[in-house]
Amino acid sequence: MSRKFKKGYFVQGQFVAEGSELDLELKRELKGGDEPSRTDLKKESDELQKLGESLLDLRTELMAKVDLPEKLVDAVADAKRITNFEGKRRQMQFIGKLMRKLDDDVIDGIKAALLEQSQGSAQETLQLHLAEQWRDRLISEDEACGEWLQSFPSTDSQQLRALIRQARKDAPSITAANVSQGLAPRQSRAYREIFQLVRSEMSLSSKVNDNGLHEEDV
Repeated sequence: MSRKFKKGYFVQGQFVAEGSELDLELKRELKGGDEPSRTDLKKESDELQKLGESLLDLRTELMAKVDLPEKLVDAVADAKRITNFEGKRRQMQFIGKLMRKLDDDVIDGIKAALLEQSQGSAQETLQLHLAEQWRDRLISEDEACGEWLQSFPSTDSQQLRALIRQARKDAPSITAANVSQGLAPRQSRAYREIFQLVRSEMSLSSKVNDNGLHEEDV
């Protein structure tokens, strides 16, 4: 019985079968065409699928900034309500299908909204850390109160000083038992109120000017 050879050709020592994906890719290159390959199309489809999944975590006010089709908005809302695994998977595939129909400017708008949300989250985390640092300094260092009032003159100085005195008075003692059990000491109301006051003043200051706060301010 004679052996039937597959039609094709060799390129740099590699056999390329006619009609194969590599054959089609090489022919496109010879023609100088810029049509995307199957691999490129699959990669783009996967990226749009992931981008569609990210819409489930996008805040409502940011999503409203993007000119999304009503069908996609409804699909995202439905996906948030679905708890069944298989149902969720099918819904996400449907969202991916809708994503592939969007214009480039809408895709760019989604990416911009997601970037704005991530940057906002990072800035909020930084502000929380700075507020914690200020709170701890105000309670532990006498000179910190004067530095704070100089940086944030709108603060009610009497209220702040009263809270600092109370927080120092109510400071919990760290016992050997708590340390051995890994228990954090319970903080007082004044301790928590100083943090809230600091956060409020920092937030107000950020709205008044766009300079914000940096770590070197603490």
